[in-house]
Amino acid sequence: LNNQRQGESVEGAAKVPTMSLSKHKSNKSVISVGPWGGNGGSPWDDGDFKGIRQIVIVHAGAIDSIRIEYDKNGRSIWSDKHGGNGGDKTDKIVLDYPREHLTSMSGHYGSVSVGSACVIRSLTFHSNLRKFGPYGVENGTFFSFPMDGGKIKGFHGRSGWFLDSIGVHLSHNSQNTFWSTIKGSARNLLRS
Repeated sequence: LNNQRQGESVEGAAKVPTMSLSKHKSNKSVISVGPWGGNGGSPWDDGDFKGIRQIVIVHAGAIDSIRIEYDKNGRSIWSDKHGGNGGDKTDKIVLDYPREHLTSMSGHYGSVSVGSACVIRSLTFHSNLRKFGPYGVENGTFFSFPMDGGKIKGFHGRSGWFLDSIGVHLSHNSQNTFWSTIKGSARNLLRS
């Protein structure tokens, strides 16, 4: 890497965050939102699953890595680790699956130090039963995608030495309500 950490720009300046909204390729009832954060590191996409059983988050001044245990028709499927090997603290979010599911995610992104890459600094998750986090440092640009009645079924983003960016794959039982909520949330994002 020529003495350069993956996810940092050549000049050392923060990367411009990105965000997009699209229907997921493999399942028309699932949409992909995001990612939020920087554009360093390499892209990854876990796809969409029946549900999420747990998330392992390693963090310090930023989110160093995440690893997710998904449910695929009753079988446990672990994602690759998304991020690097740093971090002083490890937290586990263990959901009461299948009764409990993640409904929304928020956090902060920005540079850890002057001239460093834009990465995910903090993450907070909400389920249909409770709140998890915040994990990491709540510093930088805030992002949020609240969903009434939504269900997070997978994650995507970019990672290198840190979790550079993160987005979600979402589903909803009622498609009309789902798309109305998505359009309203997207409008609110564009206004901020």
